[in-house]
Amino acid sequence: MTFRMKMLLPVICGLMLLAVSGCGSPVKPVDQIEVWHWMTDRHDVLEQLAKQYEQETGIKVKLELFAPSDAYTQKIIAAAQANVLPDIYGILDKKSIVAAFIKAGFVMDLTPAYQANNGAWEQSLFAKALETTRFAEGNASKVPPGFYGVPIDTSSIQMVYNKNLLKKAGIAKPPATFDEFILDIEALRRVGVTPFVSGFGEMWLLDCFASNYAFNIMGEQKVMQTLRGEVPYTDPDWIKVLTIFKTLRDKKAFIEGIVTKGNKYSEQDFALERAAFSFNGWWCVNVYKGMNPGLSYGVVPLPAMASPFPLKSWGGAGSWFVVNNTSRNKDKAVRFLQWLTAKEQQVFLSEKTLNLPANREAIRMIPPVLGDFAKAMDNMTHPTIWPVNEDPLVIEAFDKGLQAIIIGEKSPESVAQDVQAVKARQMAKAKK
Repeated sequence: MTFRMKMLLPVICGLMLLAVSGCGSPVKPVDQIEVWHWMTDRHDVLEQLAKQYEQETGIKVKLELFAPSDAYTQKIIAAAQANVLPDIYGILDKKSIVAAFIKAGFVMDLTPAYQANNGAWEQSLFAKALETTRFAEGNASKVPPGFYGVPIDTSSIQMVYNKNLLKKAGIAKPPATFDEFILDIEALRRVGVTPFVSGFGEMWLLDCFASNYAFNIMGEQKVMQTLRGEVPYTDPDWIKVLTIFKTLRDKKAFIEGIVTKGNKYSEQDFALERAAFSFNGWWCVNVYKGMNPGLSYGVVPLPAMASPFPLKSWGGAGSWFVVNNTSRNKDKAVRFLQWLTAKEQQVFLSEKTLNLPANREAIRMIPPVLGDFAKAMDNMTHPTIWPVNEDPLVIEAFDKGLQAIIIGEKSPESVAQDVQAVKARQMAKAKK
């Protein structure tokens, strides 16, 4: 059990007691909506939108910023214990914790609002972004099925490429397949260009890279079967996933020291044109702009392996809000969030903060390089929406094994055996 979960157990119990006792929230002005958030990079822009909303509707939106995110989470916990949550807020934690807030009556089911007017609001947003806020029928948390949140932006992790370095190597377009990627790596090496950099010192990013190829090679069903313990990591398909890293190592694709490189340093390498390709998230648009405003680059999905299964990319909802179900202003809060996720406001947010909009139509009106991150949105996935997740110790063994393959310490087969041994041990513990 994590430290945060230990802290949240009494909170969850307290939430349940509050729900049973029927205590009401303190009376708040009916012509004011209170919003708590943690987004330091968006506060000023949200303030501008709040003023615009007040001018249009006469409803004041009071924004309260609590940062960093850990401090914000503690603020939400304390507010839940005291039953003084605002009209709109976010829950920065696992879905099981979101479920506890829902069961306590502190999160409004937004399904009726999404489905009103023939589902106009729901259809205006990316389905994969909405999926993060959804509890499906028969979910493990036993929450009534529905949508319980509102995404205000989206996330996407893709491959970026330097147009000038590819041109130097005689590469006309970025690779669409893994075989093409290998040919491009060889062409780049011939002209003295380092092919690939990423923050593989941060194991979550390495895990994301491998996960994309796992979905591509074996399909979602088999990946989930592995997480459930029904398919071993020694399966030939998992060996293929691990072998990708050996192949890239053997072809000298990786920048020196990639397994110890933090992502901020890999971003610097790419921005300063020390490598032709990188694996990074949508936030890099803002980062590269600050480091090298003249950088000429593009965005594409990772090059896919030949397979009947599509290559998935991690992404979906970025930041999202919930509406306090105990609030007297909850209907006004819903209307504000509908306004905030409309095309015009989403374009404004995206242009000012360089975040990906949650609104489908807004994508056509933002900078092309940012919009390219959203092109694969319909093929996104993320651990937060998977029906089952892997044990953290198994993930750690897998990711450390990938690093060992990259530096030549272990073979794909030996890593698969090591990971499966940890998996078997953790499954045995869970049965006791």
